[in-house]
Amino acid sequence: MDTAAPIKPDLLIVDDDPLITDTLDFVLGRDFSVHVAESRAQVKSLLRQLETPPELALVDLGLPPTPHRPDEGFRLINELLALSPGIKILVLSGQNDEDNARHARALGAIEFVAKPCEPQRLKELLLKARTITAAERVAQGVEPGIVGSGPAIAKLKQQIRQYADSPFPVLIEGESGSGKELVALSLHRQSPRAVKPYLALNCAAISPSLVEATLFGHAKGAFTGANTARPGYFEDARDGTLFLDEIGELPLELQAKLLRVLENGEYQRVGETQSRHSQARVIAATNRDLRHEVKAGGFRADLYHRLSVFTVNVPPLRDLGDDKIKLLAHFADFYAAQSGAARFTLDSRAEQLWMDYAFPGNVRELRNIVIRLTTKHAGESVNSEQLLAELDPEQGQDGFPDALPGVDHRSTVEAAKRQLLTARNFRLDETLGRMERSYVEAALALTSGNLSQAAKLLGVHRTTLYSRMQSYGTVTDRSALDQ
Repeated sequence: MDTAAPIKPDLLIVDDDPLITDTLDFVLGRDFSVHVAESRAQVKSLLRQLETPPELALVDLGLPPTPHRPDEGFRLINELLALSPGIKILVLSGQNDEDNARHARALGAIEFVAKPCEPQRLKELLLKARTITAAERVAQGVEPGIVGSGPAIAKLKQQIRQYADSPFPVLIEGESGSGKELVALSLHRQSPRAVKPYLALNCAAISPSLVEATLFGHAKGAFTGANTARPGYFEDARDGTLFLDEIGELPLELQAKLLRVLENGEYQRVGETQSRHSQARVIAATNRDLRHEVKAGGFRADLYHRLSVFTVNVPPLRDLGDDKIKLLAHFADFYAAQSGAARFTLDSRAEQLWMDYAFPGNVRELRNIVIRLTTKHAGESVNSEQLLAELDPEQGQDGFPDALPGVDHRSTVEAAKRQLLTARNFRLDETLGRMERSYVEAALALTSGNLSQAAKLLGVHRTTLYSRMQSYGTVTDRSALDQ
């Protein structure tokens, strides 16, 4: 009879208050294998000691060295998702300003929980997040799932079909959260190697001192702790596909060794002199501009050119047009079925708000919004105000344009020079504020007060324009958003 205890999922708790971390470790340790850190630096050190990234994370926003601001917490969310795109992050923070909560969710956190919170409530949320992860893994194993049929997605699918059969490397470029991993998996599944191994390695998730051994394997006794010989990813991938995510994080000294494998298939285990041979096809991905990295000396030019034999650019969600609605339907159906709840819908005004939103966190943000709406509004018709509560007020991409249509930028600069030379008590913020308000009022006058049309004329989102108008005291009724 097997009496072994079930394996607990790894949970990372990041908070600089030892009373909170000790309490959560004690309460949640019964169901999770808890790892505790109090800063971003400690998180990096801790993750390098773990064989695999944690499945779940509970993160405070106010972390050292700026515990009274959310900046460190926001950076940590980005870093955790770069290390492990599948990690489910819950934010537990006393900095529970609504804008902070919405921005954390836009970055990729699945939920924001204000302090104080009952540990039992946290346990329920974490266990629910784990069921979502399990369902996503099952779905990924069955269907590549690149959803959409618009021009940008059609081009992406055409490139995948075109490059899938080739043995040469592919470099996938795109913003964080745009779905680069899904493109890599699709390239493998549509290739003759589909029945062969598919291995994925995040280069940012491994300590630089261990990357070589992880990629190429090591001999027994090659370094402290190498008690047995082990193969690396190239050996395990055999003649299948090896996906190297965050390739821009690969240390310079290892880039030459990777180049050698790409050129002739040869590599050596750490601590061995015997050459081995790999027939694995390499697919790499990055959200960095590797051309810029090459110019700055951070990435080898010869490796870049070898990796980018074929290049696929994954479009950001803001450029997908009507496919935003198709993605909404896809994920709404999936998570409703997974939770056993009725599907929510958007009313016409909420649907327009959805189409207008820039989705700075791309598909990852969209998916998390759908998860929250499924939980909060199962079987309901979601209105624009309910949807707005889930969106990032900063928009990530929106803001007032650098130059408005019809304005001669050069003449404006010359006028500004004259004003600065003659002004005695010039204040930039006040001047810009007056200019901004005058353009807003002009746009509203030209559109007879129609908020949507005025926003289009100014090149901003309606919610951005609405917040500006609120700051002027021009509007107090949120129903203006529905114009």
